[in-house]
Amino acid sequence: MNKLLPLGLLLVCIPLSGQKMTNSKKAVIASIEQHQSKLIQISDSIWAQAETAFQEDDSSRILADYAEANGFTVERGVAGMPTAFVATYGSGKPVISVLGEYDALPGISQKAQPTKSPLNEGAAGHGCGHNLFGTASLGAAVAVKELIEAGKLKGTVKFFGTPAEEKFFGKIWMVKAGLWDDVDVNLSWHPSANTEADVQSTLALVDFKVEFFGQAAHASADPWNGRSASDALELYTTGINYYREHIKPTVRIHYHIQDGGQVVNVVPDYSRLWVRVRDTKRSGMMPVYERVMAMAEGAAIMANVDYKISLISGIYEVLVNRAGGEIMQKNLELLGPIPYSDQEMAFGRKIQEETGKPQVGMDSGITPLKETKENPGGGSTDVGDVSWNVPNINLGVTVAPKDTPWHSWAVVACGGMSIGHKGMLQAAKALGMTMADLFENPKLVEKVKAEYTERKGNETYEAIIPEGPPPIGNN
Repeated sequence: MNKLLPLGLLLVCIPLSGQKMTNSKKAVIASIEQHQSKLIQISDSIWAQAETAFQEDDSSRILADYAEANGFTVERGVAGMPTAFVATYGSGKPVISVLGEYDALPGISQKAQPTKSPLNEGAAGHGCGHNLFGTASLGAAVAVKELIEAGKLKGTVKFFGTPAEEKFFGKIWMVKAGLWDDVDVNLSWHPSANTEADVQSTLALVDFKVEFFGQAAHASADPWNGRSASDALELYTTGINYYREHIKPTVRIHYHIQDGGQVVNVVPDYSRLWVRVRDTKRSGMMPVYERVMAMAEGAAIMANVDYKISLISGIYEVLVNRAGGEIMQKNLELLGPIPYSDQEMAFGRKIQEETGKPQVGMDSGITPLKETKENPGGGSTDVGDVSWNVPNINLGVTVAPKDTPWHSWAVVACGGMSIGHKGMLQAAKALGMTMADLFENPKLVEKVKAEYTERKGNETYEAIIPEGPPPIGNN
């Protein structure tokens, strides 16, 4: 690839709206541009570490150390998780927080190039862009902290370092520990293939483990003396697959066979699978969850084995906040789209070629604020649990080419080079500008909180986690 133009020459944005930048927003942008090199360095360090759920020792430390170096008070190891932390600056109201994730996905290691080539064969990679996520959010928090320190804003800013979003869902334990109890509004963002104020919900989800316990025997000499745990597993998954015809289109059921027996000539006495049930609403997910759990007993009866079900964790759908989305939308329009060099567009088109997508390159146009769908598709996130405990404003920013397969090597590639860097810096600016709006205008905070109260209604939040500490070391 040809050498890319300096980032500073490419982040000149043309505002789409007729609004003017306030002094606070100008200061946010200036701060992020001043810290640009350090933020890129942090993001690249986390990208290179590529640490998975609850193993993010270096990634967490890098972010926490940077927050501490910039004057934040940092509490590490919160909610029983060594890689979770809270960084706080300021005092009094409002209290505005921002989320940062930094865990990677197993098995998708990739170099920062547009053709598939692992950096470390079999290792993890940031196929969801969390190296960018945590860094951008902290960059925004630092920019706001500088305004509070200078006396330009009043209140408290918090950065939540949240581990294990891809597996186990660490935010649930942080919510249960009451870490958002004093927060007025929370902000979050996620790397994407387009840029928008995100006013769509996600899918509620529950994870559980099913184990079957039988009797081992020689598979040829005396199979009649065996009771096959593998038979139970197959009967169980068959039941799940027949059940698919009778569930609503919004429901998703996945399973991963973790142990189906060890050798072919032994009737297996143990089997295990991880099961996941989703729906667009927790209320729709729970009956399906209960039915799928009941099927395990039927499979155990048919195979004449014992069984055990263990809850892993579950998450709520995101509680949308359109009032917050409108604030974010105006700031995105002020910033305008991210400009890309010819080399970056070529990088994007090559990734699209390699993944069988139309070769149209990058899409960083500002998507108009969409209507909120009643039953959206897509994935799940433990940001949902945060959003049921504090008003939450969501953002998506382009860090990969249009139609890029997510959770894949292609996103890893972009996250380690200038396409990802530009998206990260744009997200930091949009987050920081929106936080500045909330600090400066109490009526906006009231409007966001009023919508949150109305949408939540009489629903009582109940964390979907087993008793006891987070499952550290259960990877």
